[in-house]
Amino acid sequence: MKLPALHTVLSPALLHLYDLNNTIVVIIDVFRATSTIATALYNGAEKVIPVDSVAQCIAIGNATPNSITAGERDGKVIEGLQYGNSPGDYPASFIKGKTLVLTTTNGTKMLHMALNNGAAEIITGSFPNLSAVANYLIQQKKQVILGCSAWKDKFNLEDTLFAGAVIQQIAPHFHIHCDSSLMAAEMYAMHQNNMHQFIRKTTHWHRLAAYGLEKDLEYCVTPDVANILPIYKNGALQIG
Repeated sequence: MKLPALHTVLSPALLHLYDLNNTIVVIIDVFRATSTIATALYNGAEKVIPVDSVAQCIAIGNATPNSITAGERDGKVIEGLQYGNSPGDYPASFIKGKTLVLTTTNGTKMLHMALNNGAAEIITGSFPNLSAVANYLIQQKKQVILGCSAWKDKFNLEDTLFAGAVIQQIAPHFHIHCDSSLMAAEMYAMHQNNMHQFIRKTTHWHRLAAYGLEKDLEYCVTPDVANILPIYKNGALQIG
């Protein structure tokens, strides 16, 4: 039986080079959008509505009962929104039963790009829900794009490392003939046992640590602490 293909896209700027028809796209934004999405849903959020503009975030929040507007640009809470993009902001005691309307610098942008380019299905992934993502991709037996949100279209390490972690778990079930996937898998294999030390070298760590977010960032590279699967349906992410 022919195995489905898997590719890793290292930046939104490269997404247009790939055919997304009949393909599951995994949106990856480890620091911090997809880590926050998994955490909010794991802690009982009814759904997460990802939007790509601040104005839309505010408008949907105003129109949605029991909702919270949240988002960041360049690592900071956006003026006019209520909360930021930190997983630690959304414990069960706060988020349970509520709708999170979220806009971020990179992750929500990548999600809407995938939608606009014809993705058959969209899920979100990060280390906190690593196993849920891997298990789902194995079960579905469909072509996969691991879509790294990067940083303003520039390559980043943390999203690529997560792609490598997924590949390590699912490689026997896919046809992988893709240099970016090979790089991601080799890089993760090299650093998986010292992730908390290695990740401190990344530019995004230094950018966000300047805002006092080190604990958030350590959480974002910890596997399976919010191990649910967010699936995009009818304009929102919900547990699949």
